[in-house]
Amino acid sequence: MERTTCCVVGGGPAGMVLALLLARSGVEVTVLEKHGDFLRDFRGDTVHPSTLALLDDLGLGERFARLPQRRVSTVQLPAGADRSMVTVADLGALPGPYNYVAMVPQWDLLDLLAAEARREPAFDLRMNTEATDFLVESGRVTGVRYRTADGRTGELRALLTVACDGRGSLARTRPELGPHGYTCPMDAWWFRLPRHESDPRGLVGGAANGLLTAMIDRGDYWQCAVMIPKGTDAERRAAGLDRFRADFTAAFPWTADRVAALRSLDEVKLLNVRLDRLRRWHRPGLLCIGDAAHAMSPVFGIGINLAVQDAVAAARYLVGPLRRGSVRLGDVRGVQRRRLPTTVLAQTLQRTAHARFIGPVLRGRPPFGSAERAGHVARRVAGSRRLRRVPAYFIAYGALRERPPAAAVR
Repeated sequence: MERTTCCVVGGGPAGMVLALLLARSGVEVTVLEKHGDFLRDFRGDTVHPSTLALLDDLGLGERFARLPQRRVSTVQLPAGADRSMVTVADLGALPGPYNYVAMVPQWDLLDLLAAEARREPAFDLRMNTEATDFLVESGRVTGVRYRTADGRTGELRALLTVACDGRGSLARTRPELGPHGYTCPMDAWWFRLPRHESDPRGLVGGAANGLLTAMIDRGDYWQCAVMIPKGTDAERRAAGLDRFRADFTAAFPWTADRVAALRSLDEVKLLNVRLDRLRRWHRPGLLCIGDAAHAMSPVFGIGINLAVQDAVAAARYLVGPLRRGSVRLGDVRGVQRRRLPTTVLAQTLQRTAHARFIGPVLRGRPPFGSAERAGHVARRVAGSRRLRRVPAYFIAYGALRERPPAAAVR
């Protein structure tokens, strides 16, 4: 029978950060990742200042800086009749050194974390290994059953199991955790377009013809997100590629010279947008963090960084109990109490953006009640360095920055 102190289900950013912090603190930890590598496209690639500061605390800042990346410090939106771009969030106005968002392929970040964690004797990463069920004894989760890619099955006992396996988490099958969802007005299409050196820089937004679009500067290409009304994916694909190209260039006229690079709608990937959170993130022997505990909308691009901060808080709260060999319900409950207010605030702001901005645009109506008012709001924010700092700070750090356990700091 296999045993570990902490079983982490899922090798995403939250799972790998938690495992690294625990292993450095002397806690035996095993990560189960169902895929054979970290190569998945159109995952969240935004590494915000809160995570950059954490990497620096862990002694990984210089190695992370050597990864191929694009640094984004502004958010721009079109305003006025001429649809000229105005800056509504400026991370460059925040104190340095991390006053930007680093756009790094998520697999590069995960490879860096995994390589560092493998230096710790207490760390074990099992790729191609999927958790299929929980082991439960006397009402307490005592580990997981797993299946490998070659069909082998087994059981892994653990003092604590932490679900970091996203919005499709195995833990979400537990009815006692009680997920509560909120209405989302949109789904998202993801694709790439070439970028020219004369193009705008940073994160650029636009809206036209019932579409809301965002383009993320990745250096030699744009990572494009198009918000479409919820449940209309099949209908819009049936309308054809030419229709989509026309709608997209109406939002971004300066892309008309390159939309032909999108050769098929098969290149457009669908993200089913969800916004929800578990009423309880825990039960005896089990804790959920990141998207497993709270699925976030792509608004503000903060989901990964909230998940990482969950992992930091969980490590700080649980290192002591795990090293003592006794994790009580109050220990895992404390993680939810710590992180829930930040989650509620972030989701409230996302729901407000859905209701006041995204929903109206997707219905063909102007945000904030009228196009004139929306333009006035954008220009007012753009004209004030202080106002540009408010959304910039929230994007950068959220509502609460977590500190790693002292034993994990290098």
